[in-house]
Amino acid sequence: MGESGISVYDLAEEFVENTDCSVFLTGKAGTGKTTFLRHIKESTRKQAVVVAPTGVAAINAGGTTIHSFFQIPPAPYVPSMSENANFFAKQKVSAVRRKLFRQLELLIIDEISMVRADLLDLIDLILRHYRYRPKEPFGGVQVIFIGDMYQLAPVCTAEDWEMLRHFYRSPYFFHSRVLEARQPVYIELDHIFRQTNRLFIDLLNEVRNGHLSPMSVSLLEKRYNPNFSREEAEGYITLTTHNANADRINHEALDRLGGKASEYEAEVKGDFPEKSYPADSLLQLKRGAKVMFIANDKENPRRYFNGKIGTVTDMDEESVTVECDEGGEPITVG
Repeated sequence: MGESGISVYDLAEEFVENTDCSVFLTGKAGTGKTTFLRHIKESTRKQAVVVAPTGVAAINAGGTTIHSFFQIPPAPYVPSMSENANFFAKQKVSAVRRKLFRQLELLIIDEISMVRADLLDLIDLILRHYRYRPKEPFGGVQVIFIGDMYQLAPVCTAEDWEMLRHFYRSPYFFHSRVLEARQPVYIELDHIFRQTNRLFIDLLNEVRNGHLSPMSVSLLEKRYNPNFSREEAEGYITLTTHNANADRINHEALDRLGGKASEYEAEVKGDFPEKSYPADSLLQLKRGAKVMFIANDKENPRRYFNGKIGTVTDMDEESVTVECDEGGEPITVG
């Protein structure tokens, strides 16, 4: 509670509902960021849209991905007049989508720590363009940025940064040109509401700050199993530091399934270097293989999203059928 008796949570809601100021809402685990997002989404009188940088984050937030909503290709954006003209010459936006942009009053971006500066500037450019308000940040749309800067950073390859470093101080969203020109109101939620599994929440926040208590170290050590065998385990995902290690582990798992693998060759549209491909150009699969979707379904309702995991149950030359871990109808793609 502040000196006026109003809580930080209520203050954030006041800014959203009664001003057109953009807001950066942050806070550590358990302070109510997700609860606030859901509350605003359900209660706001404004025409609102929720977006996030990844499919998993978008599903968790009850929204869609930034790239899908704004029809943005997966490429760096260089802020220049010629690049702007080139972007709109190539972008295909339907009349329905244009109307949606014009009617938009509130844009909520979740997991903002993962959003790159150039992507935010491109969102700003798109809204100014289609709303015919070129001098107003985000075309006059109020933006709520929600996230924790101690969490995942934006992905920026050395090649991308070599291009972007001439325009940005860092890849982080707060160094975008639009926010350096006009900063959002900063609100930090500091009261932990989530009481379930409080021990785990405290541990997460200690990891967040880089200072573990002896109790937390002991708790983590109890989870260590020196006899763990990846080959005998089911349902585990191995995190590695290099793609080569991940490829080796995946190939070993595929070999253990036995039988002959089916191969699917990618159809590449456009001129892209192979290292920019989202997956191998030649995909090998077997029945029983664990797979992850790396794109969002374009059908409505959506059957899958980027990050959804399942098991291959059937294959033919043109399609693959996957049963997902949480159940539901099998998904056939092809």
